[in-house]
Amino acid sequence: MTPTSESAPAATPGHDGTATPVSYKRAAIIGGGVIGISWAGLFLARGIDVVINDPRTDIEGLVLAGLDEITPALAALGLPTDNLTDRLTFEADLATAVAGVDIVQENGPERLELKQQIWQTIEQAAPAHALLATSTSSIPATDIAQAMRQPERLIVGHPFNPPHLVPLVEIVPGEKTSPETVRQAKDFYTALGKKPQVLRKEIPGFVANRLQSALFRECVYLVAQGVVTEAELDDIVTASIGMRWAVGGPFRTFHLGGGPGGLPHFIEHLGRAMEASMWPALGSPTFDDTTVATLINQAREAFGDGTVEELAAERDRAQIALMRALGETPDSGSTGRD
Repeated sequence: MTPTSESAPAATPGHDGTATPVSYKRAAIIGGGVIGISWAGLFLARGIDVVINDPRTDIEGLVLAGLDEITPALAALGLPTDNLTDRLTFEADLATAVAGVDIVQENGPERLELKQQIWQTIEQAAPAHALLATSTSSIPATDIAQAMRQPERLIVGHPFNPPHLVPLVEIVPGEKTSPETVRQAKDFYTALGKKPQVLRKEIPGFVANRLQSALFRECVYLVAQGVVTEAELDDIVTASIGMRWAVGGPFRTFHLGGGPGGLPHFIEHLGRAMEASMWPALGSPTFDDTTVATLINQAREAFGDGTVEELAAERDRAQIALMRALGETPDSGSTGRD
């Protein structure tokens, strides 16, 4: 049965008037990798019981270690982190894991056949009111839901890594996803303190990853051609377009760059020249042996001896500072619990 407004949990105002995920008491996280751990930390900090399903025998240790790493960022966001894992459990059987939950957030490998098998099991075992979301970064919900009896229940809830920190969640309906499921997903992620964006149509890779991929392709080309090093390119981006886009985004940036005439003036006087002279010159690099060796060697030089965990912690501190400056930090007035 498709969830209805009467049966589906919805975002509920907290004591300070802001939305909290109070009606979502229990969540199933399918896949305990980097994305699954990040979702789990955010859900737990927001007062939601979490059960993690993952076939790996060492999953408990991996998840607990991962939660330890992200706890400082959760605390810096103003979220409660005391006894964070008290409401965390593990269940190896998928059907058992999703029984009795209010939301399923699937983070399995990016393999269509596997996701179809996972979701066939989930829809049979999860309650009728549960929000069913996949974190897939590239596969359309339409394709995943082909094996489901109720494809209207499935939706893409694609986060930008790491989900516990970066606000964006791309909500991407499939061809048969119901409007009620879209509304339910938007309400839930908003209540978590995220900034959900519903895409108007399906496209492989969605939006944020496509933009990231397009820019990264040119980054690889410029480094492979010897124009700049990786460290120099990172400095260029963070001191220019990265800073601009964090405030206004590409279109607003060019609108402001067009002077009093705004974006129409920019396109007429600079955009056409950009199309004619720069777009054809953009690179199309490949990850051949020479390019890969260049990238790896420069990465060692650029990132030094610091571990990935240390660099991630440094990134998180800077990201939180930026989010605070932009007013993007989530409300922490309620955890979703009475």
